[in-house]
Amino acid sequence: MRHTVSTLAVLAALTAASPGIAGPLDPVEVAEGVTLDPILDVRLRYETSDQDAIFADAADSVTIRTRAGAKISSDGFSLLAEAEGTVALVDDFNDTIPQNGIEPFPVVADPNSFQLNRLQVGYNKGGYGVTVGRQRIILGNARFVGNVGWRQNEQTFDAVRGTAKFGPVNLDATYAIQQNTIFGSRSPNEDFDGDLIFLNAGVDLKPVKLGAYVYDLDYDTRVGASSTSYGAYLTASVPAGPLKLNGRLEFATQSDTGANPVDYSADYIAAELGTSISGFGLKVGYEELGTDGGVQAFQTPLATGHKFNGFADLFLATPATGLQDKYVTLSKSFKVPALPGLRAFVTYHDFNSDIGGIDYGTEWDAVVAFKVGPVGMLAKYSNYNANSFATDTQKLTLQAGISF
Repeated sequence: MRHTVSTLAVLAALTAASPGIAGPLDPVEVAEGVTLDPILDVRLRYETSDQDAIFADAADSVTIRTRAGAKISSDGFSLLAEAEGTVALVDDFNDTIPQNGIEPFPVVADPNSFQLNRLQVGYNKGGYGVTVGRQRIILGNARFVGNVGWRQNEQTFDAVRGTAKFGPVNLDATYAIQQNTIFGSRSPNEDFDGDLIFLNAGVDLKPVKLGAYVYDLDYDTRVGASSTSYGAYLTASVPAGPLKLNGRLEFATQSDTGANPVDYSADYIAAELGTSISGFGLKVGYEELGTDGGVQAFQTPLATGHKFNGFADLFLATPATGLQDKYVTLSKSFKVPALPGLRAFVTYHDFNSDIGGIDYGTEWDAVVAFKVGPVGMLAKYSNYNANSFATDTQKLTLQAGISF
């Protein structure tokens, strides 16, 4: 981690400069009933990845990501345009771009890129909404469809999306013709075309919420990822003596569709229970991505995968033998006037296969986050201890970001 000192200096410089910024850029009325809302999002990150059983050197990455644009709104109608650029200041890492050659470093999937991130028109009023164009889509907890917000380049969709709310009932439907990936404007995997359909329905019965979904992914070229998933979930927040329990249960089934050459069917199960004790948050959970006899496992190719199955990112694609993830998280928020929003958590994962009794490995993850003025600061560490899958992996991220 030879670049850590210089990177910390850059992070400190960004933080020191922040008091000179007046605050969020509020919408400006440019004509009667017409507002202009500027968009600015800057994120500086140092990330290292160490897999010394495979690579002689650890990856060192310093990248800066900037998004800039504006949203014009009037009486429920809106037009939003936003560009996104990512530049590596230190590039001792495999950025996933094939024409760069095979770098002797682990992957950090933040390649240099400059592209149109969002360009959309929309209408949202009275509980009804429709958005057309290149847009950010995050559905539910992002387990099936998300923006992959952890990476510097964002995942978006060229789509039409409609939403409606009738009392406690919410409906959400999307038809997308293109997935714009995190791999950037220079990658052969910049985007994937197809017919992508996302259908969601939910009802809030307080304290219970029920929901169901269908995700039909029929790719033109990425045919191995073509699948149809049907699922349902239940969340509840109920008192239990002096405690308040928050729970979630979810089940889904997935099968091949379109031109997928593999005939398979696999199930997904998730269960989570959390509470707060003496100011500490405690959460235990189990997630299973099943397999069809080891031929093909349940996959979520549009998910914000970094949120699930460990921050080392070794299970972004489910192994053919499936995955069982048992985890426990301990969290704590602190009231420190000089560091508003100070919070920390640590998670332990135990990974196993769904068939064959394979002990994949274990992982510890830890995060500390706080704000200095308008600048959000974050430190994240993950340590995967391999047994029968992948290799020992340690990752460290230091990050500073500001968003208006």
